[in-house]
Amino acid sequence: MAQDTIFALATARGKAGVSIIRMSGPKSWDAVRALAGSLPKPRIASVRVLKSSDDVTLDEALVLLFEAGHSFTGEQSAELQLHGSPAIARAVLSELSDIPDCRIADPGEFTRRALENDRMDIAQVEGLADLIDAETEAQRRQALRVFSGDIGALVETWRTQLIRAAALTEATIDFADEEIPDGLFVEVAELAQTVLKSLRDQKKGHAFAERVRDGFEVVILGAPNVGKSTLLNRLAGREAAITSDIAGTTRDVVEVRMELEGLPVTLLDTAGLRETSDVVEALGIARARDRADTADLRIVLVSGSEMPVGYVSRETDIVVVSKADTGNAGGLSISSKTGLGIDQLIALIGERLLALGDGGSVLIRERHRLAVDHALDALNAAETWLARDYIEAEIIAQHLYTAIRALDSLVGRVDVEDILDEIFSSFCLGK
Repeated sequence: MAQDTIFALATARGKAGVSIIRMSGPKSWDAVRALAGSLPKPRIASVRVLKSSDDVTLDEALVLLFEAGHSFTGEQSAELQLHGSPAIARAVLSELSDIPDCRIADPGEFTRRALENDRMDIAQVEGLADLIDAETEAQRRQALRVFSGDIGALVETWRTQLIRAAALTEATIDFADEEIPDGLFVEVAELAQTVLKSLRDQKKGHAFAERVRDGFEVVILGAPNVGKSTLLNRLAGREAAITSDIAGTTRDVVEVRMELEGLPVTLLDTAGLRETSDVVEALGIARARDRADTADLRIVLVSGSEMPVGYVSRETDIVVVSKADTGNAGGLSISSKTGLGIDQLIALIGERLLALGDGGSVLIRERHRLAVDHALDALNAAETWLARDYIEAEIIAQHLYTAIRALDSLVGRVDVEDILDEIFSSFCLGK
């Protein structure tokens, strides 16, 4: 456990209703005593007058103490809830910096101490980082699942089953000269199959979970002057794209980040699809087709029944009749000017994006997917050896242990030093 005491402003800088300074380490209560004179009971908030070393009043603050083992970091900790003045926060931080063995925290150091003191596993650390960055309801819910320990619970279940499978396999090696009970390798195969199925289910939903974390791309396609930019502006709630009656106004892809039906979405306005001899417009159309090919969902705006030039349909495409205020109708009809049909379109976008999900995976990062892939490779190899007429127990056991190590890396039991610095560098000072 670290012996120095760290402190930092845990709330955003600037004027606010409250500013919170948090401390962690063996001298945190002594630091509070130096400022407040007396200490409240642990985990019971109490108001104290904070004074400088030369007896000048700094603020009247709410003070909270946490014993070791009952705090976020697992260490003796404290919080000072100050009035939200930048001057007050600076004054208190200055006083704390003059106390021996106390120093300003590095970015993410509070969370790193929580990990080192077994208050969190590494997947929960990643979940906390995503929770802090969450901009939409779907991102919040997903990050909260990871932060709450869902990955750790899954890994523990998988690990328990694979350790039993490995132990049964090892028993045949250790007692090779004795009679092995019938059906022992049948149980090993069943345990491996159970874990394989669960891993495959989680991997199926990884792409969707990663999209919830990073955002979906929804592209608007259509012929020139069909209303693509006007629709983008309506959905964005602002003039994000230039609109004009002149065909070919949009030459490049215009991107707007927003939340639709609780999901993070980047909406893309693209150049109108048509045959053109204009070199610049042709480049814009080529970009439109490229982005349409990789988008998660496509809104195809039409005027009547004629599809855009070169359009190749997808099953998930949403075909929308534009400019319903001018008399166009049929299927889902909208008017970006009046708002007619926009709510129905938004609901349909959310429905189509949610339909991309499969099983609600908690594997939200590429690192998670790679760890599961390694475990799957090892278990598939073990399954191949279990299906042979002559079973090599040593080889099967090795594959099982390889799978266990891969899954352990998900929560930080092994092979995590190379990713710790990258993870913690994304945190703010008060975390």
